[in-house]
Amino acid sequence: MNRIEDRLAALKSEGKKAFITYTTAGLPDYDTTKKIMFAQERAGVDIMEIGVPFSDPIADGPVIQNASYNAILGGASLEGIFDMIGEVRESGFNTPVVFMLYYNTVYHYGLENFVDKCIENGIDGLIIPDLPFEEQGELKEVLVEKKASPILIQLVSPVSKDRIPMLLDGARGFVYCVSQMGVTGKGANFHSQIREYLTEVKKESKIPVMMGFGIRTASDVAPLEDIIDGAIVGSYFIKLLENSNFSEDAVSEYITTFKKELNA
Repeated sequence: MNRIEDRLAALKSEGKKAFITYTTAGLPDYDTTKKIMFAQERAGVDIMEIGVPFSDPIADGPVIQNASYNAILGGASLEGIFDMIGEVRESGFNTPVVFMLYYNTVYHYGLENFVDKCIENGIDGLIIPDLPFEEQGELKEVLVEKKASPILIQLVSPVSKDRIPMLLDGARGFVYCVSQMGVTGKGANFHSQIREYLTEVKKESKIPVMMGFGIRTASDVAPLEDIIDGAIVGSYFIKLLENSNFSEDAVSEYITTFKKELNA
């Protein structure tokens, strides 16, 4: 088990749901990102998605696209982000970290080199939205070969019904359920058959089921709390950071409130 599986197992034993946030690395700079990471850890976030900026983030809406663009303009790079994560780990940061990034970044860096750097710097999981299941073989081989490798998190969508058994066969960590069609940040306009879709995933899955895309507050997912094992907030959290000038107090209040309401 790695940090993701340990944290989710602990939550299950306590009868609690997971709260996962998304933060763009290097926005507005590495030092601020590190500050925000520690603020989230103190507030009790369960897993942290760290977005690796990319010039063409096809799964992301305007908020995260703009965040990526500004981070790149500020000098953010994969090498620099690896160093940043390594530094927070050395400073005692223990929260599970999942890289959310695009396959071009991984491929260009070199699969073995990329996985080695993930292990070296304490990356626990990978979300790669533009890498279809049928094309994951090469990366999976490298992940299997190396000990302490990050977990490749599988995404499913409302149109994945016939593919769910295949996608979840051997899946680890958690399954990321996309709540709506399209890109991130569209608000809580969930798919019309969201309950049926999530129920199908939950029935098939042996690992926790997380719901993401369009979530702002715990009340957005309250009607589905009997099915899901946790919620993921991305675009709304980026807006919160930007609107509060990256305030640690704003981060703490938001995470504390969301977790309390999610587990009420």
